[in-house]
Amino acid sequence: MPVTIGGFVRAILVVGAVSGPAAAAEAADIKPAVVFDLGTKYDKSFNEGVFNGTERFRKEFNVPVAEFEPANETQFEQAHRRFAQRGQDPILAVGFNQASVVDRIAKDFPDTRFSLIDGVSKLPNVQSVLFREQEGSFLVGMLAAMASKTGKVGFVGGMDIPLIRRFACGYGQGVRYADAKAELIQNMTGTTPSAWNDPGRGAELARGQFDRGVDVVFAAAGATGLGVLQAAKDAGKLSIGVDSNQNHLHPGSVLTSMVKRVDVAAFDSFKEARDGTWKGGVSVLGLKDGAIDWALDDNNKALITADMKSRVDAAKADIISGKIKVVDYMEGNSCPP
Repeated sequence: MPVTIGGFVRAILVVGAVSGPAAAAEAADIKPAVVFDLGTKYDKSFNEGVFNGTERFRKEFNVPVAEFEPANETQFEQAHRRFAQRGQDPILAVGFNQASVVDRIAKDFPDTRFSLIDGVSKLPNVQSVLFREQEGSFLVGMLAAMASKTGKVGFVGGMDIPLIRRFACGYGQGVRYADAKAELIQNMTGTTPSAWNDPGRGAELARGQFDRGVDVVFAAAGATGLGVLQAAKDAGKLSIGVDSNQNHLHPGSVLTSMVKRVDVAAFDSFKEARDGTWKGGVSVLGLKDGAIDWALDDNNKALITADMKSRVDAAKADIISGKIKVVDYMEGNSCPP
């Protein structure tokens, strides 16, 4: 069964793309680079999704991509400045942590193009790509509530920041939409960037929720989430993956994944630069763009009943049409009770 996620068109940023032989003839010589978020690029989640997109670009166009995996926050600025000094262009910044750095470096190098995922810069040489994570989280929240036998579902976030609160808020709204009586138990892993790369702590938090009756848990925590998924597998519970499709990590235990197509965002940014269609500005992508979704494939199809799929598909259509309004935590730093 094919996975129910697809590519998307960024109408704000992609204008009049050239294709075919003409594009090859007109393609610009570029030297792309990527500065990953903290944690490994093989986190099977956010960073790895970006890596998959840059790898796809490298293979399709035979263009090398320079990479840097920071060990701490202080290395973000060093990496961007060195890449810019070397003439790398465009430079892809992965994660909200890099927004202030991109602002500073992009001012110093106005002829260098920067693309920023999950952050915003208003500079003309910066392309900012945001996602409506609350929409996909709403859908997997519905699935969690419908799959739960105890009426208690959980959420384990990574670093306690508004972006992750957006995931949690959307998830909670979906849970209550499917079952108004369901109980949601939430934990954040920490308040520093190390919270993205602590699978042991993630597993500990998940086990604590299982002890309180939770039988489905959603992890929005980068590599920390791998510990949550493993703990659910070990305890005979269900988990929900994030960013990349993580259903295959524990087939039959991962209920679904909230997919965020950062791979396509990364690929498109480099391809636009190559094709001469790259533009600065801000784009916000969600369900209607195919940039956010939930994953259904051979690894989890036995866990999703026809009724569950029907209800979630209907809710997805209603979100896209505007009939269902999913509150965005980041618009007011509040969430419906």
